[in-house]
Amino acid sequence: MSVSALPVRNNDNWQKRVDLAAAFQWTARLNMHEAVANHFSLVLDDKNERFLINPNQRHFSRIKASDLLELDIADKSVLTKPDAPDATAWGLHSSIHKYCRHAVCALHVHSIYATVLASLSDSRLLPVDQNSAMFFNRVAIDEDYGGLAFESEGKRCAQLMNDPKIKVLIMGNHGILVIGSSVADAFDRLYYFERACQTYILALQTGKTLRLIPDGIAEKVARQIEGFSGEDSNHFKEIKLILDQEGSDYAS
Repeated sequence: MSVSALPVRNNDNWQKRVDLAAAFQWTARLNMHEAVANHFSLVLDDKNERFLINPNQRHFSRIKASDLLELDIADKSVLTKPDAPDATAWGLHSSIHKYCRHAVCALHVHSIYATVLASLSDSRLLPVDQNSAMFFNRVAIDEDYGGLAFESEGKRCAQLMNDPKIKVLIMGNHGILVIGSSVADAFDRLYYFERACQTYILALQTGKTLRLIPDGIAEKVARQIEGFSGEDSNHFKEIKLILDQEGSDYAS
């Protein structure tokens, strides 16, 4: 079956469901979502054959671990079934996991500041602060938006991220796609990319000259942050602790 009917709890895949569900609910908390649109996915096996994704037309704030669809990357017939995922979610995420095997988790949003950046004729994120320096030489820009991310568009986007160094795709006229080695890794990157875009857009709005970090220092910062151990997982652990303390149903 392409979609698992009853997820099994208390195993490794269940914890992956819990983590992805927490990412959905916290993204809604940060107002980085698009209501019932946008999509997150997470690979479940070493062969990249099965992955989790959000159910079609479910608001990010209501997604629980048990709600997530488990799909077979080779079984496109899932799109014809009653519990089919959004066709653009399938097109983008099946392609990402098929052609970018290093992309264990993929998060696609239309967050406000990143989408503003994607709407500019020059969509580069210049290194104006430490957060933006994190992404120096680690971002691809899609200059050829071709419409909704059905399978052919998804494949084209995936090919822009085949270099393992590239962890963020600025989807021109669309939004962003962020990948990582886990939910914690990808979510941390998504969060800081949006923060960096916010600072950059606000700096542009002043109309004053930007104080750019030199390329060599920006690359140094990016490497230093990549070398930090556990920072992304600690961030995500804190998010889940807050949700737990509030009595959230994300882990159900």
